[in-house]
Amino acid sequence: MKSNHFLVLIVCILISCKNNSQSKSDNTNSTEIENLYFSTVDFTKAKISSEEYSKNFNLHNDNYLSIVFNLDKPLIQSLQELAPSLSEDELLSKGNFQFSYLVDGKLIYAENLNTGAGPKTRKTEKLRQVIALVTPEQINFWGWFMWQRFMKINGGLDVFTEGNHTLSIEIKPYLRDGTLKVGPLLAKGNIAVEVPKIHIDENLVPVQKIQPNNGWEISKDNFDNNKIEALNRKIAESRFEDINGIVVIKNGKLLIEEYFNGTTRDSLHNPMSVGKSFASTIMGIAIEEKFIKNENVLLKDFYDLKSYKNYSPKKDSVTLKSLLTMSSGFLGNDNDEDSPGTEFKMQSTDNWVKFTLDLPMHKNKVIGKDYNYFTAGSGLLGDIIHKSVPNGLVSFADKKLFAPLGITNYKWFYTPQHIAYTGGGIQLRAIDFAKYGQLYKNKGKWNGKQILTEEWVEKSLTKQVSRAYADAGEEGYYGYLFFNNIYKVDGENYEVFFSAGNGGNKILVFKDIPFVVVITASAYGKPGNQINVNKMMTDYILPAILEKQ
Repeated sequence: MKSNHFLVLIVCILISCKNNSQSKSDNTNSTEIENLYFSTVDFTKAKISSEEYSKNFNLHNDNYLSIVFNLDKPLIQSLQELAPSLSEDELLSKGNFQFSYLVDGKLIYAENLNTGAGPKTRKTEKLRQVIALVTPEQINFWGWFMWQRFMKINGGLDVFTEGNHTLSIEIKPYLRDGTLKVGPLLAKGNIAVEVPKIHIDENLVPVQKIQPNNGWEISKDNFDNNKIEALNRKIAESRFEDINGIVVIKNGKLLIEEYFNGTTRDSLHNPMSVGKSFASTIMGIAIEEKFIKNENVLLKDFYDLKSYKNYSPKKDSVTLKSLLTMSSGFLGNDNDEDSPGTEFKMQSTDNWVKFTLDLPMHKNKVIGKDYNYFTAGSGLLGDIIHKSVPNGLVSFADKKLFAPLGITNYKWFYTPQHIAYTGGGIQLRAIDFAKYGQLYKNKGKWNGKQILTEEWVEKSLTKQVSRAYADAGEEGYYGYLFFNNIYKVDGENYEVFFSAGNGGNKILVFKDIPFVVVITASAYGKPGNQINVNKMMTDYILPAILEKQ
């Protein structure tokens, strides 16, 4: 009898060893561990204890959500097992935690945490890990941003429909050393998520009727009202945050005009970097009027570059075209907060032109070829225009652009030297931004008058340089202060040139279909604001307006 018990014990041990071996070799096997816990207490006031772990989370009513797990060994040792030959510094530069978010058993999002996230001690010493995910206000912590990416950008909000769900989080080590290596499961836990019904004003859902005195001929074409109403509901529920206006022009006629969150047709809206495109427009007019020779003129023709800091002969090769295409070679990149030439650092000084011209040149960037999102360069174009045209930039733009378009209600943002700032911020009504977009759709004509040359429009809406616009998950091209992208709907590609600004602002000019779309939004600084607007376009607006052409 004892020998039988012993035999059963041996079999159990062998089965256990086999399962452990499989869990290490098969990264999809994640059922053996339940050692990650959730807490909904305010972690800013007290250390989370085991008594404060929670099994339930209300998505809309609970203000805090944190996860707590204990490792058997520091993360660095798990990374070492993936690449035994690498040093500690090499491991930390190539690996970190991988977080997988599963809802109702389905993987929704997996993130290989940036190697710079978290202090070194969290990876080399700490076993107990406490990670804040949800707080009432934004915090400067990688866990908060990771949750935002899961929810707003990578499907979380879409799968957390009204009702009850299960959220599972799995954590593994990962290392990217030529190829991606993912280690065995370190922690896993579940929490029940209640998603209550969002109560909204149902009057916000129907398609809004276009009001008179809009300055446009109203289109008689049909569109799918159901899709637009579905979008309106999502906006009312704040699924798409802080959307202020949507204007759709078809064949030069007003098809859709809607306003949200307290805005109206007469509201002036700050579209942030959408304003950069206006620098390109006014530059094109100044060249046509022969106040500036052409876009190949050198920067040194306008400034004594040797009188500024960090002069190098390379600066003498900077052209206006390279500023228009964000390829000037200056050491400035707004997508890199460590760059010396960001817009934020520029605006912290009292002379933005001097700040820009004082910047060093990038040693390896090729002028006219290598793209870097460089707001300061766009602002420099405004200063050049201002000193080149009669009566300055504001007067010239009003006479040559805004007045011909019938735009009288607008507001400039100014530099410390009180020169109109062309790095962004010019405020117009949404319906007037649509006029601006239609001007490009018309190849520079408005009401039969050629305001902008067809040649300049073509250059502006041409793929001048290759670029990556990481914030919106796009890879495409850049023209003369206009982006380029492809929207995919029902297997079809729709090419578009567009102006884009922080907060989710866009003026979209489609190449092969007869549409101009304006979206104004004020989700400034919020994760995924551009990606969410792209989702509005691909999932709602384009399907609605394309379906019944």
